Amino acid sequence: MKKLVVSVLSTVLAFSLAACGSKTETAPAPSTGGAQGGQQQEVTLTIGATAVPHGEILKFVQPKLKEQGVNLVVKEFTDYVQPNVQVNEKQLDGNFFQHKPYLEQFNKDQNMTLEPVTAVHVEPFGAYSKKIKSVDELVDGATIALPNDVTNNGRALALLEKNGVIKLKDGVGISGTVKDIVENKKNLKFKEVEAAMLPRVLDEVDLALINTNYALEAKLVPTKDALFIEDKESPYANFLVARADNKDSEAMQKLAKELNSPEVKKFIEDTYQGAIIPAF
Repeated sequence: MKKLVVSVLSTVLAFSLAACGSKTETAPAPSTGGAQGGQQQEVTLTIGATAVPHGEILKFVQPKLKEQGVNLVVKEFTDYVQPNVQVNEKQLDGNFFQHKPYLEQFNKDQNMTLEPVTAVHVEPFGAYSKKIKSVDELVDGATIALPNDVTNNGRALALLEKNGVIKLKDGVGISGTVKDIVENKKNLKFKEVEAAMLPRVLDEVDLALINTNYALEAKLVPTKDALFIEDKESPYANFLVARADNKDSEAMQKLAKELNSPEVKKFIEDTYQGAIIPAF
């Protein structure tokens, strides 16, 4: 009986040891702090963006970043506030939707210290209408819709002045407000609207000054549909933005490099046909 027990125990022990040996050989490498055995650890980078063109450009570089060990997650927004708030609160690693004047004003107003990482493209600001074909057709008392955020509001007014629609107080530049209008020969009325809503009010106004990303989302073609538009010398390049504590991280710098690559330049030129202009 003892011999039988010993024999059974020996057989069980042998199988157990064999199973342990097999498990050790086939177990996947743990995804912990660093690369093991030459394997690159994948890092997740979450970036907030407006859908067009920012989200589209980010999705274009996702495969290239994947090859470099960066899992790029794109979280889309329809406003210009939450992407900055969530980066500041560390819910996002960074964002891509804004130009530098807007970022500087937002930091000042909200007591934040978000920083630009790299410039990617310019979205020429344009004026659109469903009622007129030329700015000369604006009637007395016509209504013009403007973005209600400070930097884009001033930018819109500056563009109107450049095209002879109004005259602003000397020296205000892109910081002007409707209170700085000193000449308004056609008694134009100004309606200030959240930027994302501007395409939706086109039927209600005579002219609307619209950010290109929202114009594209509304299926407007800036180079064809805009009555007038900023030229290629616009200083409003859109930036990848992050916090001071992560803007120089390896993953963020890999993203910045891809966003400034020849492939992205070609993608922008081929996809947007002049509506979006590379800033590098």
